[in-house]
Amino acid sequence: MSIDFTTATFKDFENIPDYDIAQRADYFYEFLDHMTARGHNNYRLKNTSGSNATLNIDIADHNKEYISFVSSDYLGFSQHPKVKRAAIEGIEKYGTGTGASPLIGGYFDYHNVLEKKIAQFFGRNEEEVVLFTTGYAANSATLQILMQKEDIAILDMGVHASVHEGCAFTNKKTFPHNNLEALEHILKMSESMYRTKLVIIDGVYSQEGDTSRASEIYDLVKKYNAYLMVDDAHGVGVLGETGRGALEYDDLLQKVDFIAGTSSKTFGNLGGYMITNKKIASFLKFQSRQHIFSVTAPPSSAGIVKAIDLIDEEPFWKDKLWNNINYFKKGLDDLGLDTGITCSAIIPVKIGDQSKMWDIGRILIEEGVYTNPIMYPAVPRKDARIRMTVTARHEKEHLDKTLNVFDDINKKLHIAKK
Repeated sequence: MSIDFTTATFKDFENIPDYDIAQRADYFYEFLDHMTARGHNNYRLKNTSGSNATLNIDIADHNKEYISFVSSDYLGFSQHPKVKRAAIEGIEKYGTGTGASPLIGGYFDYHNVLEKKIAQFFGRNEEEVVLFTTGYAANSATLQILMQKEDIAILDMGVHASVHEGCAFTNKKTFPHNNLEALEHILKMSESMYRTKLVIIDGVYSQEGDTSRASEIYDLVKKYNAYLMVDDAHGVGVLGETGRGALEYDDLLQKVDFIAGTSSKTFGNLGGYMITNKKIASFLKFQSRQHIFSVTAPPSSAGIVKAIDLIDEEPFWKDKLWNNINYFKKGLDDLGLDTGITCSAIIPVKIGDQSKMWDIGRILIEEGVYTNPIMYPAVPRKDARIRMTVTARHEKEHLDKTLNVFDDINKKLHIAKK
């Protein structure tokens, strides 16, 4: 089998017919060499400084500072002195790890403090919160144990890969992004066929940066006696009057059946959580394999508690983030670039042509701007784009320099769509 490296994506090497493990790895290694030789391999670059508006990166053994648009630390709390101090104090009191899973000795009082803090933040009860080691695990682990062969999961096409993995043991249907007519058709057809019907959407979608039609979807889901799960990893701290996320807009924080989230973005740490009613939460704590067989979060998680407090204590970080978002998006739009339908801190510049996307990613790196080129299967094959995340740590000079680079790229490659 021959794969055209000029149009290939990582997905093409996942399962090549008649190629065993070593052969697939060899062929993929050739592809990585091809990308690197052309300056197109913007992945797994080695950072030598902390997550911030700028990153020091080693490329070809040369260390340089780059403006960074690759971090989802939206409010910059991973670098906040109070958050770092809380994490350090947690380590000084408890050490660097827990040594056990939650069922057999790895559940500490600081985990309970974190459960209470997350519950309080969302206006829920601490018994309704289940902690996981990552946001990915929160989705995958919850769905794997709750959704079985008698059930059906109904997914918006834009949901995260962790959701798809979690649905490996159940029936699965997808509907076009935010398409209520298609969703209702699936709900209607599934009404009497399956034991449990669970609709899964995002609060903010990670590639388009737009929000779900959560209020309308909630009403539709309840009309057909189904459950609703919302993953708001990219909305918390960014959206809502008080930073409670996309669900705060629609007053759904107390209503949806499952709220999935992560501590790796706005909370500036590592970990995930699932919020549901206390009986399902208890079921997950004793049945979810990834929960009961994974060592619990380390004492540095005390930093998460402080980060959650800061959303209310220092709201100016959210204000600055939105000033940056609005300024940067307007600048890109004024250049005629296609930023899609984003309404969050995730701002894509849609290119379409994958080969042109690679060239743009290379030029950005050469000019000192670090971004994520995104291709299939994360987005449709003809919808390649440069994905950027804006944070409260960016300053106007960072944004202006990046806009100037895009202006130069547009003059050379004619990527404006408007």
